[in-house]
Amino acid sequence: MQDTAKSATRVLIVDDHPVVLSGCRTLFASDHSIRIDEATDAKSGHRAYISKRPDVTVIDISLPDVSGFELMRRIRKDDPDAKIIMFSMNDDPAFVVRAVELGAQGYVSKGDDPRILLKAVRKVVAGDNFISPQLAEAVTFSGAAIKANPASQMTPRELEILRLLGRGDKIVEVAEALGISYKTVANTTSLLKQKLGAKNHSDLIRIAVEIGMS
Repeated sequence: MQDTAKSATRVLIVDDHPVVLSGCRTLFASDHSIRIDEATDAKSGHRAYISKRPDVTVIDISLPDVSGFELMRRIRKDDPDAKIIMFSMNDDPAFVVRAVELGAQGYVSKGDDPRILLKAVRKVVAGDNFISPQLAEAVTFSGAAIKANPASQMTPRELEILRLLGRGDKIVEVAEALGISYKTVANTTSLLKQKLGAKNHSDLIRIAVEIGMS
């Protein structure tokens, strides 16, 4: 008789919202071929990935410590073959494109029918890519807008620094969160001001909030 624990698909959910985690538990409970593990921030999510080595990792973009994009970067640094689905309230096509560019195999909106997430997990486990149908259509019809979106012109590190600055973190706090030097953050902040046409630090934070990076 086959050991179902060994043959089950392991899914790691990284999300800090109890309601979302509860919903995922309920959703996946109906499928006995799937076993889930949970984490509530990037640090514990990274640790869980290393110890559990899940088949698929579902990551919320807005985590309390660093973003889901940064967590994806860290996971893929350890395991370039990691299969990742980004799970977010943000339906901006630029974020979908950025997620795919950074290596995500899937992107699902929290506003979708929950069964879409289950479908995405099955597709990604099978080696396919999956984007929510409505988001895929939005991406297709907004190519020019995506190219014009400032977020599409930034590196992953620049995006993460801008996001942390936008939520009110000081440079020293950003450096600590990302495990990089104060000087690196300060230099990147200066480059971001030039790239985004910000007059000063306060203006840079305003821009970060306006483009949804906070």
